[in-house]
Amino acid sequence: MVQTIQPKDITLLELETKFGLQFIEYEQFFLEWQDKLPEITSVEKQQLDRVKASYSNLLKYPPLLENTVKMVVLSPLLDLADFYLSPFHVKSEKSVEISAKNEDVTVKGQIDVLVLFEQLVVIVIESKQAAFSVEVGKPQLLAYMLALSNSDQPIYGLICNGSSFLFVKLIKQETPKYALSRLFYIFNPGNELYSVLSVLKRLGQLVRNSS
Repeated sequence: MVQTIQPKDITLLELETKFGLQFIEYEQFFLEWQDKLPEITSVEKQQLDRVKASYSNLLKYPPLLENTVKMVVLSPLLDLADFYLSPFHVKSEKSVEISAKNEDVTVKGQIDVLVLFEQLVVIVIESKQAAFSVEVGKPQLLAYMLALSNSDQPIYGLICNGSSFLFVKLIKQETPKYALSRLFYIFNPGNELYSVLSVLKRLGQLVRNSS
């Protein structure tokens, strides 16, 4: 009998043992989040300052659920990164599944936001409740990315809970490998949304160039 596991129930250990997923700490594997990042304009900074202020205000009125996080934080970021414009397009709540090689495990679930460049997945975003650490969403996001990746092209993900942001890079190949960016936190000194937007723009450039 085929065992079905919801992505919310999958663990990193299961992804490693059943799908051969490997975590790579070699810095050169994932330079995209820190190399050749585009500059953020003064107008964009002003808009991101408003996003930060809006999020700070919402925290005063819990609970802050994922739909609110998407509306207040993620949607402005995607808009400023031009992911709502051609040639990109957004598909929301798309079901995906992943099957192990021995066909005894299937992972099924929903993706909150899926950004595509034609048939190439660019960004997978799992927005969690604000009270959750981004670590909670990491196995779920990786399961989705494994299901969506069907080539040797890198696939990029972003886990966000409203205040924290973590980028993920996965290359499937024969042995799937992934790496992480540093954690961006909205309440660090300054406004780290500037850096998050810059990374999103950089990933968009890379995908256009690889098409």
